[in-house]
Amino acid sequence: MNFRTPSRQEEPGVNLTPLIDVVFLLLIFFMVSTTFDQHADIELTLPSADREAEAVERAWIDIIVDANGNYFINGQELINRRAETLERVLSEAREGREDDPVLIRADANATHQSVVRALDVVGRLGITSVSIATLGDAADDD
Repeated sequence: MNFRTPSRQEEPGVNLTPLIDVVFLLLIFFMVSTTFDQHADIELTLPSADREAEAVERAWIDIIVDANGNYFINGQELINRRAETLERVLSEAREGREDDPVLIRADANATHQSVVRALDVVGRLGITSVSIATLGDAADDD
């Protein structure tokens, strides 16, 4: 006769407590040691062309944006800076010249919004041949 109760053997398992501790320590380490970029501290130099543009016997429709954000189309100043005015005058300038490309020449001190507005109007009119004029780098001219 066996009066002993059978002993229950404990099933082997993995203790997760030390694993969780290590994961939290790694998380804290990476949070403390990570540096974040400061986008406000970035100095930005806009691109410029470093070679002369090739002379092409082609008629261009010029859109000039001056430093104050005023627009000129083929040398004529627009009466205001609104996109609707720019679109109307540009479509009038393109009559009979639908295949001519558009050249946008913006002053270096012109606002980004002024140039984007001109590009937006060109896109709305369905013009696909657009160039942006740049000047050669002044440091290379010395």
